[in-house]
Amino acid sequence: MNSSPDLSLLVRDLAVSFPDKDGKLEVLENVSFSVAKNEFVCLIGPSGSGKSTLLRALAGLIPYQKGTIEYPGFQNRQARTGLIFQKPNLMPWRDLNENIGLPLELEGAPKNEIERKVRETVALVGLAGFEHSWPHELSGGMAQRAAIARSLVQDPDILLLDEPFASLDELTRERMSEELLRIWNEKRKTILMVTHSIPEAVYLADRVLVLSRFPSGIVLDLPIDLPRPRDSQARFSPSFAKASRILHDHLKI
Repeated sequence: MNSSPDLSLLVRDLAVSFPDKDGKLEVLENVSFSVAKNEFVCLIGPSGSGKSTLLRALAGLIPYQKGTIEYPGFQNRQARTGLIFQKPNLMPWRDLNENIGLPLELEGAPKNEIERKVRETVALVGLAGFEHSWPHELSGGMAQRAAIARSLVQDPDILLLDEPFASLDELTRERMSEELLRIWNEKRKTILMVTHSIPEAVYLADRVLVLSRFPSGIVLDLPIDLPRPRDSQARFSPSFAKASRILHDHLKI
């Protein structure tokens, strides 16, 4: 696996373990993959295979015991990452604008810069008109858009999403997938997204990585042969069905 300035992320032989009553639990073992600049990659695998653990290691939230995480395309600096969880985790005492602007406040950004960036990001995610709504007034999809906006407002190099639509109903989930593609088409961020949904992975991704059961490694790196831009009709194409079948077969291994 060659290091290249055209790559946003390069992971080599990554291993993560946690202490348990028997000594340690090996969760990830010899995980190696790369993600190109502006590429959209989805990660799927059985429950408990370490998908969320991998994202947290990439975001620097947990340590890893072996291997390397490199950012070849960022001139010897660590890439800025934004992490979006399954739940929006909006602060109930802050309105939409205040929730989205929180990361910039914590950075000590000037007030006028915060206002400008929040305004631009709110428009990007389609929440204009709800700037002063409270979290309890937002639908599930709107709250998740706010969570996406909160990560985007810092202009991260790499966006990490951990099953961001898992709690939504099927129709809202499909709409949010289409919204995420729209945002990605506009901003062209590098995205690595964990999902349990094979159709969601095929619809969104340029490539889909499959994790094995733990201790987990990458058992399949599948390019998705669907043209972009994509719309809902892509879900009914022969290429979509073929990719879904291949992924389903590998998840049974």
